[in-house]
Amino acid sequence: MREYDYLIVGAGLFGAVFAHEAGKRGKKCLVIEKRSHIAGNIYTEDVNGIQVHKYGAHIFHTSDEEVWQYVQQFAEFNHYINSPVAVYKDELYNLPFNMNTFSKMWGVRTPQEAQEKIRSQIADLNITDPKNLEEQALSLVGRDVYEKLVKGYTEKQWGRDCKELPAFIIRRLPLRFIYDNNYFNDPYQGIPKEGYTAMVKKMLGDTPVLLNTDYFEFRKSHPDIAGKTVFTGMIDEYFGYEEGVLEYRSLRFEEEHLDCPNFQGNAVVNYTERDIPYTRIIEHKHFTFGQQPDTVITREYPKEWKQDDEPYYPINDEKNTALYGKYEELAARQPEVIFGGRLGMYRYFDMDKVIAAALTAVRKEFA
Repeated sequence: MREYDYLIVGAGLFGAVFAHEAGKRGKKCLVIEKRSHIAGNIYTEDVNGIQVHKYGAHIFHTSDEEVWQYVQQFAEFNHYINSPVAVYKDELYNLPFNMNTFSKMWGVRTPQEAQEKIRSQIADLNITDPKNLEEQALSLVGRDVYEKLVKGYTEKQWGRDCKELPAFIIRRLPLRFIYDNNYFNDPYQGIPKEGYTAMVKKMLGDTPVLLNTDYFEFRKSHPDIAGKTVFTGMIDEYFGYEEGVLEYRSLRFEEEHLDCPNFQGNAVVNYTERDIPYTRIIEHKHFTFGQQPDTVITREYPKEWKQDDEPYYPINDEKNTALYGKYEELAARQPEVIFGGRLGMYRYFDMDKVIAAALTAVRKEFA
């Protein structure tokens, strides 16, 4: 006899939302997770009262009122607004690119002055048909912004020279001609006061969770444990890589505890020079306006992905998109399996988009 209605593979946001909604409908679920903790990449860990984002900065933001109301059930959010800064050599700039950035860069004061400066630089380059990422970025923001704030950071992210990267990676680079450092335009923003782990734990509720459990080993000994499977792991791994291996970029994190109350004065500081190996430093206490006497920082290093590494960013280029299409066709032939999340759908998702995708899957499943 089947013990559960759903076996949910992965205790991240997609799996937790599905488990919560299925449980509300009287369905019996079991969640298995290969890591030693719940919450996937949004996992936060309490270190001396500081909620440390163990897999990089996660700032909740959305324009979807349904999603915003949904997460309020599980956490009280603060009013944190993402306002990162960028360091280039001995210069410090506000992000996103806005009048504070342009004023610091060129000494301009008015939007008209900044627009004329950028237009002039773009016109001098005379790029009509961008052949690569560098030409695309130059044609959007001009040479100064590109050289100081885009080039090195992007090359570190992708591990390639910008001339070797396709133009489509940067479709747009938002330029804001207002004095506003709010990175996101979304009306709803914030971070759970008690951390994301507590939020996901509340989503999971009484649903049983098995940690340190590999799905592929588990199903050998429990092939008929559930009527359906919700799979949030890598879709190509599910099918034994039979069509080929989907590619990702990966990350390495270097965490440091410091005996000082304030290391950098901001939650996120980007380092845009290619020669500095990390892309940014995160100081976690500033996400929740912490007043602790000490602090925790994390340096974030992009890296090439190998199959044993943690996959972070899907490489949605033409080759990988075509390959994913083949796996989508295989998935369509398995109605007993629901594929979801960043790895199951091979798509970079912000947190609100993961929740929306999970709620869509729930509506389809229980229509």
